[in-house]
Amino acid sequence: MKSSILTSIKLLLAMTILTGVLYPLLVFGLAQAIFPNKANGSLIKTGKGNIGSELIGQKFTGNQYFQGRPSAIDYNPDCSGASNLSITSEKLRQQVAQRDSVWLASNGQSKETAIPAEMRYASGSGLDPHISPESALLQVARVAKARHLSSIQQNKLTNLVKQQIEGRQLGCLGEERVNVLLLNIEVDKQFPVK
Repeated sequence: MKSSILTSIKLLLAMTILTGVLYPLLVFGLAQAIFPNKANGSLIKTGKGNIGSELIGQKFTGNQYFQGRPSAIDYNPDCSGASNLSITSEKLRQQVAQRDSVWLASNGQSKETAIPAEMRYASGSGLDPHISPESALLQVARVAKARHLSSIQQNKLTNLVKQQIEGRQLGCLGEERVNVLLLNIEVDKQFPVK
């Protein structure tokens, strides 16, 4: 009995060192060597330091920026989550109605405009960094107007949005999408606010 307890303790220590120390260090080291940017959170750095991550949505205010999905947690990455309101919830209906009216008013569109679903409903994490190409293209006129762009520049802005479209993962998973932070960074570079 004493030897089986001693064997069990040795096996526990060996497996703890192997799976709790050596394996995580190996995976960490390989990730840092092969793709360090992704292993460190896909941070976007400028001369001013880190401005965000490609993987976490941010709140953009002002008509000069493309807007991301609504967030039930106000884009706070410390407490990722959804509102958990059901489709029959009156509070959710009110939120969607308010989002619709803000969207239509800020983008100068008529009530007949079909608003993309991701601009009406918050994502499950509250931190989704992507919107559909359709949502981005519907915002071009507002962004161009706020940045005082000519019609030729507005066409260039439309082309910039199209260049920022990310394809499906592995060619078949998910939908085409636009990363709002990366798009806004490019817009600031190419069409600075006057």
